[in-house]
Amino acid sequence: MQAADPLPGVRTTCPYCGTGCGVSVRLSAGTTTVSGDPEHPANHGRLCVKGAALGDTLGPDGRLLYPQIRTRAGAPTRRVDWARALDEVATRFGRVIREHGPDAVAWYVSGQLLTEDYYVANKLVKGYVGTANIDTNSRLCMSSAVAGHKRAFGEDIVPVSYEDLEQADLVVLVGANTAWCHPILYQRIMRARERRPSMRLVVIDPRRTATAESADLHLPVRPGSDVLLFNGLLAHLHATGHTDAGFVGAHTRGARETLAEAHRHAGDPDTVAQGCGLPRDALDTFYRWFARCERSITAFSMGVNQSSAGTDKVNSIINCHLLTGRIHRPGAGPFSITGQPNAMGGREVGGLANMLAAHMEIDNAAHRQIVQRFWDSPQLAERPGLRAVELFEAVAEGRIKAVWVMATNPVVSLPDADMVRKALARCETVVVSDVTHHTDTVPFAHILLPAQAWGEKDGTVTNSERRISRQRPFVAPPGEARPDWWALCEVARRWGHGAHFAYTGAHQIFDEHARLTAFGNHRPQPGVAGPGALRYLNLGGLAGMSQPQYDAMTPVRWPVPATTGDDIPLFFHADGRARLVPTVPRAPVHRTERRYPLVLNTGRVRDQWHTMTRTGLAPQLAAHTGEPFIDLHPDDATHAGLQADDLAEVRSRWGRLVARVRCSGQMRAGEVFVPIHWNAQFASEARVGSLVNPVVDPLSGEPEFKHTPVQVTPVAVAWHGFAFSRRPLDPAALRWWVRVPGTRFQRYELADTAPMTAPGEWARQWLGADAEADWIDYEDAATGVYRAAWWVGDHLEACVFLSPRVDLPARQWLADCFTRDDLGSLSRAALLAGEAPRGEDAGPTVCACFGVGRNTISEAIRSRGLRDPAAVTACLKAGGNCGSCVPEIRALIAAQAPAAVAP
Repeated sequence: MQAADPLPGVRTTCPYCGTGCGVSVRLSAGTTTVSGDPEHPANHGRLCVKGAALGDTLGPDGRLLYPQIRTRAGAPTRRVDWARALDEVATRFGRVIREHGPDAVAWYVSGQLLTEDYYVANKLVKGYVGTANIDTNSRLCMSSAVAGHKRAFGEDIVPVSYEDLEQADLVVLVGANTAWCHPILYQRIMRARERRPSMRLVVIDPRRTATAESADLHLPVRPGSDVLLFNGLLAHLHATGHTDAGFVGAHTRGARETLAEAHRHAGDPDTVAQGCGLPRDALDTFYRWFARCERSITAFSMGVNQSSAGTDKVNSIINCHLLTGRIHRPGAGPFSITGQPNAMGGREVGGLANMLAAHMEIDNAAHRQIVQRFWDSPQLAERPGLRAVELFEAVAEGRIKAVWVMATNPVVSLPDADMVRKALARCETVVVSDVTHHTDTVPFAHILLPAQAWGEKDGTVTNSERRISRQRPFVAPPGEARPDWWALCEVARRWGHGAHFAYTGAHQIFDEHARLTAFGNHRPQPGVAGPGALRYLNLGGLAGMSQPQYDAMTPVRWPVPATTGDDIPLFFHADGRARLVPTVPRAPVHRTERRYPLVLNTGRVRDQWHTMTRTGLAPQLAAHTGEPFIDLHPDDATHAGLQADDLAEVRSRWGRLVARVRCSGQMRAGEVFVPIHWNAQFASEARVGSLVNPVVDPLSGEPEFKHTPVQVTPVAVAWHGFAFSRRPLDPAALRWWVRVPGTRFQRYELADTAPMTAPGEWARQWLGADAEADWIDYEDAATGVYRAAWWVGDHLEACVFLSPRVDLPARQWLADCFTRDDLGSLSRAALLAGEAPRGEDAGPTVCACFGVGRNTISEAIRSRGLRDPAAVTACLKAGGNCGSCVPEIRALIAAQAPAAVAP
């Protein structure tokens, strides 16, 4: 998976996280080979398991292939041609605009869009419809970083590159489980540590994540205490003389006020340690390391941004770098790591409701003049639009009467997601552009538009370090799928704006975007007509490319001005100085109480992405974590009357879910973690968004995904079970179920509150086995255990295991049975027992890249005396690709020989 593709391939970009890895795709004899692009500067040929499994997501299964219309939400759809569908969109939205004004319509878009799609959407909505009611799911992950950057720097600037991570002497990861969420960046850090053992890694996270396992210091802070922690660091740096007075005096403002606030609230280290829930010696170590390391990076992600105080958290981090002058220098700076592949590209073109294209602001009259003049638009939005959460609240209240959702699944991903579902059900017109026919949002659409997917799209994306890369098509779109920008242009044409949206290809849109970034991009000059707005975002040097030049475009970091040698300032406030921003520690808006005594934290798991519309198609990616879970501290589980693998309900003021309990050892007492990915296609009751506190940061509008007060209680079920089947099954009648994709099978985890009567009859009917089927089963009526297997020739067609107890047979060996063509030598009695022949059970998957299980790794460690992860890789390949499983491998080694584990 790491090696360079020996034959020519299409060089494109991975569609997952904000790392922006380059990939090479080669099609041959009906197979698709995806490998890392060795020439791409983000990943140098490496890919994580999600990127390596992209070939499994390209099939037509589940694709939305043709435009469709339904008369009302929930009614059957009927296929129509594109002209009919777009006429309907234009007519419906046009009628609302005429009768209620432009602010009665809205667009909700996505960091999955390419920059060209994003640009056209914002040009149409803000410049021709005349509303700023277009927001993005990137609001949910990085808008606090944007707000913090703009307060500090005067523009949304990320002043760090990936090379800086490798040059730093200290890397601090805050609210970022990089080993799982950005594994290629994590591996770059790990390899840098191997080359320079003096390099230190600090992880600040309430959970002891896989990333924390590799840290020199882990600070399990109390949720919501980040501002206190970094204000304490700022006060410590000032008190101990670790400041850069020259830099502060020449390049910043606000230091005096900011330091006064920090000393007032966080000047006493004991107060900080107590407030953050940390041992004093651990706090002192962090402060001492940061003070002494001139080359220090503080990289932060969702754990910082997704908060009602997210913007203050961002600025409290930036303040420490400004006070010490550790910014715009090699190996130093604050670094926002984005979650989506084109969150940065969306920011470039004004993807948020409070922005204009080219890093200009809606509430700045000079900026509006620049943009309207460039677009030659009849009207331009004059005030910020509704942000994601309030946008759907406006839909629920009837103020938004038509909404167009593009490339995202808000019924799963937004907080208070049940409110979103009700809002869409009431909305007069819902348009959904997507690649798949099966999401939780699609049933509410009146008009469905088939979009192009990764592999079919043509355009650009920008990663976390401001690097623009091409996303190139390499397969023909199925059915009648079309680019999102094309659908928007066709609606614009129907509204009479065709001359301004007459693009024939993505290269023309990119060229216009690049020219706009340079247009008016200068300091206002006396006597020069028109306003100026000096901006760091400048792609003037990329303007004017022909189609072949655009096709051949190589990855490049902006700014790329048309003329070189210009003196580009460090910061972009009017006076050219950065701002230290006073921040005051404050508790989350909703606190725990007697009814809801625990704090819910949400986030990603290692091998899944967003709401699984893409990763759910790749069986390999379900091998490591196949079902949703509720991770609790053992004491909290005991207090709730729960044990590992029990089913439990998590309930908040806003909603509920049911999942299996896990006690991983990662959680602080009083805290709960539930992953974000599962939806109605993969689980009966696992949409964590339905529970999430909808309060938002007042500056950024980003929701509080990391702090929702909840209760956790047992779910009493009459029986537990699981089934494997080569055919899809319908478990909808059951109280609880999870579907886990596998290679040549689907696995279903099952439970119900009603006792099982006649389990054999139920199982045969549900699995679809007729009276002539080669069926064997076993039932113990006294214990309530039932097991059955259905054979077709020498291969297993389906099997089911039911029990009143949760401790059912291990699943992995049974899953392996479905990948084998001939099971003739397998004892049918052994199969019913669920016990693998000696040595044949690899155990739960640890390394998904190479399909290596826990039992296999443990046996190799034990029998061969392996004492470090490198030895395991040399023996089994496990850990040798993306490295996200290395912390788990290290833990398995420690379990065998704790004293021998390599650091």
